[in-house]
Amino acid sequence: MPLQRQAFKYMKQKPSIVIPSKTSPSSTPIHHPYISQLLATPNWALLLNHHLFSNPHLLNPRSAVTVFNNQRNASHAIKFHAWLSHVNPSLATHSSVQRALRNTLHRNGPAVLSLELLRDVHNSGFRLTEDLLCALIGSWGRLGLANYCAHVFGQISFLSLTPSTRLYNALIDALVKSNSIDLAYLKFQQMPADNCRPDRITYNTLVHGVCKIGVVDEALRLIRQMNDKGHLPNVFTYTMLIDGFCNANRVGEAFGVFETMKERGVGPNEATVRALVHGVFRCVDPGKALDMLLSKFLDRELEQERVHFKLACDTVLYCLASNSMAKEMIVFLREVLGRGYAPDSSVFNVIIACLVKGDELRESCDIFEILRKQGVKASIGTYLVLMEASYKRGWREDGDRVFGQMISDGLISNVVSYNMIINCFCRAKLTDNASEAFRDMQVRGFVPNLVTFNTLINGHCKEGEIVKARELLEMMLLETGLKPDIFTFSSIIDGLCRIKKTEEAFGCFTEMIEWGITPNAVIYNILIRSFCAVGDVARSVKLLGRMQKEGVSPDNYSYNALIQIYCRMNKVDKAKRLFDSMSRSGLNPDNYTYGAFIEALSESGRLEEAKKIFYSMEANGCSPDLYICNLIIKILVQQNCIEEARNIMERCRLEGISLDSIPN
Repeated sequence: MPLQRQAFKYMKQKPSIVIPSKTSPSSTPIHHPYISQLLATPNWALLLNHHLFSNPHLLNPRSAVTVFNNQRNASHAIKFHAWLSHVNPSLATHSSVQRALRNTLHRNGPAVLSLELLRDVHNSGFRLTEDLLCALIGSWGRLGLANYCAHVFGQISFLSLTPSTRLYNALIDALVKSNSIDLAYLKFQQMPADNCRPDRITYNTLVHGVCKIGVVDEALRLIRQMNDKGHLPNVFTYTMLIDGFCNANRVGEAFGVFETMKERGVGPNEATVRALVHGVFRCVDPGKALDMLLSKFLDRELEQERVHFKLACDTVLYCLASNSMAKEMIVFLREVLGRGYAPDSSVFNVIIACLVKGDELRESCDIFEILRKQGVKASIGTYLVLMEASYKRGWREDGDRVFGQMISDGLISNVVSYNMIINCFCRAKLTDNASEAFRDMQVRGFVPNLVTFNTLINGHCKEGEIVKARELLEMMLLETGLKPDIFTFSSIIDGLCRIKKTEEAFGCFTEMIEWGITPNAVIYNILIRSFCAVGDVARSVKLLGRMQKEGVSPDNYSYNALIQIYCRMNKVDKAKRLFDSMSRSGLNPDNYTYGAFIEALSESGRLEEAKKIFYSMEANGCSPDLYICNLIIKILVQQNCIEEARNIMERCRLEGISLDSIPN
């Protein structure tokens, strides 16, 4: 919505001053919803004076911040800041208050300076300050409203404001944030005409803008101009330049900037180190990036500065983890641990998670022990990752040792931690250990909650131990008074279906409804799949209809079970009707759906239809997997379409799918 010229003329008029009411102070804390209601009334300024200004104890940075944070209307935030600037200018310019104002305007924006709002502010005796306009321009920039920023700035004289370097800086920053670099340069060139001189902030903002898009030569030109104007580059300038060189894939020059900083006595900060490490990993092969950082950066530059050395190592480890480079992480850790590097708890957690995921379990255990002996504290989640991986590998002794360390470190101290331990044992298929932990928590006086019971019941059900699961359910109901929820029932229904007791599972489904619990798609899918597995397709079809009638939307799993069973029964037409129904409901068929169709059509001799479905997959957003590609190649060979089969093989090869060879 464009600004209206009449509104700005109106704001130039001399405002009337509202005299605060002199009521006695009150110690009542600010009631934020009430303040929002006041700001929505015509007499909001008088009411604010009465409730806030009359009691100076209520107005402080913390209370002002909470007022802004609780606003859901950008115009209310504008009015409150206009009032605050009038009654307490120093509080209105407080850094925390300004930050809260900017966040509120952005979160609830875009804020529009309408004629009605400007008249309301003026009639209440206030005006828009430079601080408030800077915050507004910043919020518009973050929302991508470049043209609106420029439009408002061009009419600030009607707000009784004059252009200043600060306002220009706010505008240029907003334009850069909204990716309008050309418009930012235009405003930069207009500054002398308004008697405004660019300062270091102006240049840094433009440098950031061009570095962000990799136009680093322009950044160098700006820095030379900046020097000529007497504004020396600072750590922020150099950090942005490093990032720019990395964005332009000029990594060697990024390292050169780091050398320049050292020569000119500008110390790097955390952002500088992170920019270089992340930048190198971003534009160079990860293996090469690690070698480059070790040889050009970590070895020579930072080891003397322990804070930056640690930060660089932390950042490298994060990058290695994000690239799943477990082996390289081991080599790197062996080297830097020998130089005195010690990660904090968060990095420790990342290290162990990456190594376990990379199937480097022995190294994980060794490094875990080394760091633990150095006094590095791991979270309970890290212990559990290592413990579960050890048990799943069959390393009971290692898993038990980690479990013992958790106990000795005092990490198992409440119901939540016991629930995590029980879940870990269940995931590792050690339900006896889980049951022992369950008994131990009760001996120690911790009362199991619904999560405890659900976790243990689910673990027993997945292992086919349905009797133990029922015993737990009985204990839960009779001894603790807890009521089963949807997770309890889904576990038991799934457990019964796993051991082919589908009728009992359906009885549990009926009982669940009697408890007033509405089944979800997961439970319906378990039953549909299970009835299909035992050949009772009619019951599965009825369940699909029932879930639709009850307002539960079927998903791919719901349809796939039926489509696959129909295809195996060679009832392709019925499967096709379900396929069409699935598509009409907005679901995209997956490889299981297509695979069942292609195989069924192939076996029934309908090869052309099978080919047609295969070629429709990618158009419907589904990439064929290895099984389907091999299947369609077999069909093409049967039809003597060898060249077509070779074309598909080549496409698959380019996508990294290794297929069976075509017979000569």
